[in-house]
Amino acid sequence: MTSLQPFTTQLHELANYTKSGVQHQLLFRNDQAQFSLVCLTAGTSIPEHATPRNVSLTIIEGSGTLTLAGQEVALQSGVFVYIPAKTPHALKALENLAFLHT
Repeated sequence: MTSLQPFTTQLHELANYTKSGVQHQLLFRNDQAQFSLVCLTAGTSIPEHATPRNVSLTIIEGSGTLTLAGQEVALQSGVFVYIPAKTPHALKALENLAFLHT
């Protein structure tokens, strides 16, 4: 969705694990920001990579492990992670995992 209007949604209701692997759902995008809900089924991994821009993750539900610049970070509901641009990171869902990606 692209808009200059206010936007609200219930993230728990949007979490989707019907397909195995990674599901991305764009929630909002404009010239200044992009927000997506990302859902990973249990056992899914995202290999190490880096992005050209700063990224943040806010864990909505589930659990997993983030490897961030060589260090392990436990992911669970309520955890917030800021990842500076070009920082290597990888992720593994230990159980179904949903997070807000900005």
